[in-house]
Amino acid sequence: MSEKKRRQGETGPSPTGKKSRPSSRAEELRKQLKPDADILASLRKMCAASQSSSSASKTLTLSDLNLSSACREVSDRDNASVQLSIERAALDAALSILSSRGFSFDIPSRSSSNQLYVPELDRIVLRNKTSSRPFASLSTVRKATITARVLSLVYAVIRRNIHVTKRDLFYTDVKLFQDQTQSDAVLDDVSCMLGCTRSSLHVVASEKGVVVGRLVFYDDGDRIDCTKMGIGGKAIPPNIDRVSDLESDALFILLVEKDAAFMRLAEDRFYNRFPCIIVTAKGQPDVATRLFLKRMKSELKLPVLALVDSDPYGLKILSVYMCGSKNMSYDSSNLTTPDIKWLGVRPSDLDKYQVPEQCRLPMTDQDVKAGKDLLEEDFVKRNEGWVKELETMVRTRQKAEIQALSSFGFQYLTEVYLPLKMQQKDWL
Repeated sequence: MSEKKRRQGETGPSPTGKKSRPSSRAEELRKQLKPDADILASLRKMCAASQSSSSASKTLTLSDLNLSSACREVSDRDNASVQLSIERAALDAALSILSSRGFSFDIPSRSSSNQLYVPELDRIVLRNKTSSRPFASLSTVRKATITARVLSLVYAVIRRNIHVTKRDLFYTDVKLFQDQTQSDAVLDDVSCMLGCTRSSLHVVASEKGVVVGRLVFYDDGDRIDCTKMGIGGKAIPPNIDRVSDLESDALFILLVEKDAAFMRLAEDRFYNRFPCIIVTAKGQPDVATRLFLKRMKSELKLPVLALVDSDPYGLKILSVYMCGSKNMSYDSSNLTTPDIKWLGVRPSDLDKYQVPEQCRLPMTDQDVKAGKDLLEEDFVKRNEGWVKELETMVRTRQKAEIQALSSFGFQYLTEVYLPLKMQQKDWL
């Protein structure tokens, strides 16, 4: 579609056969758009600044900080190292049993009280507090048994040098695990206990996230060109270790919360008009998508812009990408991507773009509570822009999905909203 046609506005047949006209505000905003060349020039400056900043700055680690509390982090480890750690755990258990002391596992506590937000790192980390999980106690015997079983299964998988999904792991002993949430939780405990990332255990989640746009990489030796993946995109491999040789001429990465918005962007070939890489985890971010985003950010040194729903849960999803989840705070150094810019949809956008009242959803009491809880988070308090937007959301008790922009036309997101946002550098 030519730039002239894009700027003329979207019209379509009404039920009466006459052409309907978009709202005057939508027309006004469309007319504010500058030529694509001007927007691209601004994006190139942003990309250059990001690359310069990434090259000049040193990445801080926990070891660089003198924290009052000792903290625990995991790292990628090879097969031999993980096997040795499991063998040592088994030997310690055997020696304890032979000495008539029974056996127990010392498991790092992943409770909320053991989490710490570190402003210098802008992410959540895990304090170095552990709890005992003895086999001889009625309250912990079942979890100790599951822990021993997961250790044996992981050991067998690593010895064969294969990868299995969390679902595979669950089905090896359904009678013991009963529910996959229990085997998943213990798997995280084992990863934290052994001091290795979950991918080092060779247990992965099923494919969930997808990517499309100006990116070429190799997946286990196969060349993948993400501009030729259609509107569905390329599934992000659950085993990121097999991804290599990332190449891109993109100016930024666009992180999208939902699959519906992703498909709109992919079908409109938004990445050709504004060179970018578009990625989504289709809701709550999975480990593979978080690892892949981190990998792209660190290797390609591109700025990341985020498009999420204007509600507390969209912001929670964004915060998981940026600061990490409390459930996996032990691996936050590998899973977090700091300095993601919140592009939209923001609470202030609802009035700025005059989103129709019927497209705004009333917030429930639970939504309002979630918003207020976010305002109490340390990572929110340090960002004045986030605080103002959240306060607006809670005060107005209104939320909206990305798809609310479709009230102005199905392609309004790609033709007006995002280009105007980038033109005005309207992000936080």
